[in-house]
Amino acid sequence: MSSPKRRIETDVMKLLMSDYNVKLVNDNMQEFFVIFDGPKETPYEGGKWKIHVELPDQYPYKSPSIGFQNKIFHPNIDENSGTVCLDVINQTWSPMFDMFNIFDTFLPQLLCYPNAADPLNSDASSLYTRDQDSYLRKVKDYVIRYASATKENGLLMHSEDEDDDDEDDDAEDEDAEDEEDEGNEDNEEDDLSSLDGSEDDDDDDDLQGMDL
Repeated sequence: MSSPKRRIETDVMKLLMSDYNVKLVNDNMQEFFVIFDGPKETPYEGGKWKIHVELPDQYPYKSPSIGFQNKIFHPNIDENSGTVCLDVINQTWSPMFDMFNIFDTFLPQLLCYPNAADPLNSDASSLYTRDQDSYLRKVKDYVIRYASATKENGLLMHSEDEDDDDEDDDAEDEDAEDEEDEGNEDNEEDDLSSLDGSEDDDDDDDLQGMDL
């Protein structure tokens, strides 16, 4: 039986080595954020959610704590706190599960198959039960408003931030080059003007000499 500390390191490293965007909090493997994409062919497709994860010292014998940081419209997710109502995490968690299971299986299944009978968001549960079309429209509206990958929604992490900074730097370099080119063009025009002026003076001197 492996120790909780070793299991935490193993599971978090597995997540870090995956395609998920993961950012540790102060290099602490027991607290981190994960960018979670909405499942394809669902109304949540195209959305990105920043999930806060905390692993207890007793992990994996005690379940992790997870919460959505940006808003999502779903019967089993509290709109304000981001708390998730999911039996496999809260009641039936097993040491056989790991963090990869949560993001690769459990959360996608929750978004695909809401449990309206055990809601954390009563408005979402009620709408899901009585008017599916209106429910789907509201889900998509929340995706657009709160789950787009923007700095305003706090979703850019790691390389995305770095890439964005690189783009800003490139733009600044281009502006500087443009200014330098404009300055060179102005200098060339000044030089040409000076040459034209001196040629005119020389021509005038030659004409005066000929008159004499």
